[in-house]
Amino acid sequence: MKLSINISIKEQSLLVYLDSKLIKSYLISTALKGVGQEKNSFKTPLGTHYIRAMIGEGVPSSGVFEGRRYTGVIWSNEVSKLNLDHDWILSRILWLSGMEVGINRLGNHDTMQRYIYIHGTPYEEKLGKPCSNGCIRMANKDVIELFELVLVGTIVNINEK
Repeated sequence: MKLSINISIKEQSLLVYLDSKLIKSYLISTALKGVGQEKNSFKTPLGTHYIRAMIGEGVPSSGVFEGRRYTGVIWSNEVSKLNLDHDWILSRILWLSGMEVGINRLGNHDTMQRYIYIHGTPYEEKLGKPCSNGCIRMANKDVIELFELVLVGTIVNINEK
């Protein structure tokens, strides 16, 4: 039995498949600046990826990450006032790595070196429309659930359809 993920930019959805059967569907948010492969573009990369690392097991919902490390802080409106323009990474991190050399792997197009994640967000009311800085944002309860379903190595396809 093989688990895989399909992310649709157009639908702003993340679909989880077991073999070819859809088992979960989540509302997400991809990049405000659209799709693109280049480093520092703040765009969501397309193509075939895999989950390279899973970070945050046991972290409380809305736990704040900096540099892929749990800070011990739980996000709140008071915390957000400390840095109003921050792209908060909460709850869990699924760190993606590209599989297509020259498209999303190596050189100026490397998804992993761009720190592209699937992660929780405090901006759950914005899910369903592009507004991230390149990553795939999810509701905190959803990313925690997804974290429990997948494994390192799970294939993640990101497409415009």
